[in-house]
Amino acid sequence: MESAQPSALTSYIEASTKLTSDRPHESHHHALAAQVLHNLQYQHDWHDLCIHTQSGGSGIPLTKPLVSGLPPHRIYVHPDEQVEMLKQKIQERDVPSEREWVLPTHLREKWSLRKFAEVFDGVGEVPPTPDQEGGEEQLRSSGVEGIGSRRGGKRLLLATVGDDSTVVYYVIHDGIVKPRQN
Repeated sequence: MESAQPSALTSYIEASTKLTSDRPHESHHHALAAQVLHNLQYQHDWHDLCIHTQSGGSGIPLTKPLVSGLPPHRIYVHPDEQVEMLKQKIQERDVPSEREWVLPTHLREKWSLRKFAEVFDGVGEVPPTPDQEGGEEQLRSSGVEGIGSRRGGKRLLLATVGDDSTVVYYVIHDGIVKPRQN
């Protein structure tokens, strides 16, 4: 009797989580990051994805591996930017997407404000691109006055993975941001 072959996702996670000396995190954290990266890439059409294990310029290990990438459309529009877009009659789909941080977590993990603060302390406002890892952060702009430049401070997507592999995403800010207008 022939044994069942692992799925493509299982093979991908196993290949990307082989521990090496430059990975100070536990293998299950890397497996979770690889699973979220796979979900973003193949279910949500993100591109330019990478897993970060160290803080941008300092090289200090992050508390957990983080994922960064470019979504197919803008994830968050700051309320002040929303007002400017309405005044100038600009549609959200016409504003370029921004590179985002993603924090992979499991539904059973317990999080506190302190743990979130540690994650925010380890990252910059904008994630570095894979080819500039450890280099300067770059803010992109749409070229329209007041539109497209990142506002509101640090933010990330909290990617929560359930036992059935469902991934749910929440926008989390470092600090208080005024609510959007509907």
